[in-house]
Amino acid sequence: MEDRIVTATKLGRILEEARLKHRGFSQWDSYSSRHDHDTILQILIDGKDPNATDIDGGALPTLVYLAREKRPQHPHNFKAGAMNALIRVSSNISNGQIILNLDCDMYSNNSLCIWDALCFFMDKENGHDIAFVQFPQGFENMTKNDIYGSSFIVISNVEFHGVDGFGGPLYIGSGCFHRRDVLCGRKFTKDFKFQWKKDDDNKIQKTMQELEEETKPLASCTYEQNTEWGNEIGLKYGCLVEDVITGLLTQCKGWKSVYLNPERKAFLGVAPITLSQTLVQQKRWSEGHLQILLSKYSPAWYAHAKISLGLQLGYICYNIWSVNCLATLYYSIIPSLYLLKGISLYPQVSDPWFWSFAYVISAKYIYCLVEFLCSGGTILGWWNEQRIWLYKRTTSYLFALIDTILKTLKFTNVTFSITAKVADEDVSQRYEKEIMDFGASSPMFTILATLAMLNLFCFAGVVKKVIMDENFRLYEEMFLQLLLCGALVLINLPLYQGLFLRKDKGKVPSSITIKSFLLALLACTSFTFLY
Repeated sequence: MEDRIVTATKLGRILEEARLKHRGFSQWDSYSSRHDHDTILQILIDGKDPNATDIDGGALPTLVYLAREKRPQHPHNFKAGAMNALIRVSSNISNGQIILNLDCDMYSNNSLCIWDALCFFMDKENGHDIAFVQFPQGFENMTKNDIYGSSFIVISNVEFHGVDGFGGPLYIGSGCFHRRDVLCGRKFTKDFKFQWKKDDDNKIQKTMQELEEETKPLASCTYEQNTEWGNEIGLKYGCLVEDVITGLLTQCKGWKSVYLNPERKAFLGVAPITLSQTLVQQKRWSEGHLQILLSKYSPAWYAHAKISLGLQLGYICYNIWSVNCLATLYYSIIPSLYLLKGISLYPQVSDPWFWSFAYVISAKYIYCLVEFLCSGGTILGWWNEQRIWLYKRTTSYLFALIDTILKTLKFTNVTFSITAKVADEDVSQRYEKEIMDFGASSPMFTILATLAMLNLFCFAGVVKKVIMDENFRLYEEMFLQLLLCGALVLINLPLYQGLFLRKDKGKVPSSITIKSFLLALLACTSFTFLY
């Protein structure tokens, strides 16, 4: 099958032999491009057919292939549009009352999770108000020390359990079981009871071909015009994190959600295996969250009195991700430059206020480390998490903030960047060895390299001062600044290796090395002589 796919991709067409063997290929005659084609729909397996069995004789479920119609002049609304088309098409074919939503790179790792989810939906006391059951995202390609901080183990094992106690977790777009009726716009009432038995006795039986032709219009690019799809029905349009805002609006209508984190992961997918992929993904997420905060559906005001205060604060905590870039950039630049200049910004060691700073710093990082270890992480994994924490806030969140401001002012339009999950063999090998990959030429890497260079120059400059001037009381006067600058240098060691020592394809491109060196040198020199 792989050979046939590769051959068709290279030729740009389906071989005649395959066309004659599979009826579905005839529908691709209208194919023009991935953004310009008719609806392509085929019922590959009819679950009602008694002959639809596997090699062991077990019954197979209905399996349908769908490529919704796309035209350049009609917005397709990205993932939310695809989900809404699937909801309509499946309603006309199988109409199951529970929908499982998975990203294309995820698969089931625990079939019993279906039973677990149904236990919540079918609970006689509280099941009637549950709209969706969310499982955490797991990844099959995670390394031992999670070099890119992609496992989200603290979010999965701590934070989501917390918001679950306030009315339910966020809908995160994958690994989620939904009630079809809720996604289709059913209003919440406290006395409503779901009917699990479907009345299909009077349903007219149709052939697969008849059902396909009847269903195709539901996936056309004009079907949603003058309807509530994308607004009151289905997934919400107009946001980069359509899943989160859909879940928020569902909870604001009175529905609740449940978070379920079984010991055996329910679903596994593929995590990003390069730093560039990680930062692009984080940029999209943080930008989408900020869009929600600034929209009319903001949890800060729209959700007030509609969901619990704890859940409201939980949403806002994620919504302000990108705003954190401002404080992080300040602490990554200003204290180090003042250290180089010899100006103290924090209390001296002899000052009683010094111990307040020392307590907050120590308590925060000790608690963070214990929390990470209790969630199943390693000490080195925690250190990698701190590095990615810094990298996200100084690049992904910064670009997300800038793009959100520009889009709010109508200077640019909303775009949806898909995170690539396919990489070359040497990239995969570096990931498995937990060697960071800086091989892409990106403005984000220029910022990271410049900040790393700047802190290295400042640290080296102050060490030189200590050596040259015996009266320079560094420890007494600027211990906290030295600690901060030293920590930034230490955490950037993999980046320094990529800048100066490595020779493989994962090293920092020479153009970025030169550019960052000159920018950092200019900043340090200008601040020293002009301030």
